[in-house]
Amino acid sequence: MEQITQFLPFILMFVVIYFFMIRPQQKKIKQEKEFEAALKVGDKIITKSGLHGKVSELAETTVVIETMSGKLKMERSAISLELTAALNKKA
Repeated sequence: MEQITQFLPFILMFVVIYFFMIRPQQKKIKQEKEFEAALKVGDKIITKSGLHGKVSELAETTVVIETMSGKLKMERSAISLELTAALNKKA
């Protein structure tokens, strides 16, 4: 019984770390993958570097976005926000 009480603080720390750090990070990764899979041609997006554009072509791992200065090919993971749904919610 004494051995269990010695390890109880470590067990509690692991539980706290799991629920406050590991679990939310896993949830965020899952949401990002769902977001990447739900992209479609015509969506207005913002990349993680702050570039605004519209999706013009989709491939398995890449996306071509159309900006005011031309077209750029980027990885799907570089997209951080989809504006089309956000703009439709406000309207």
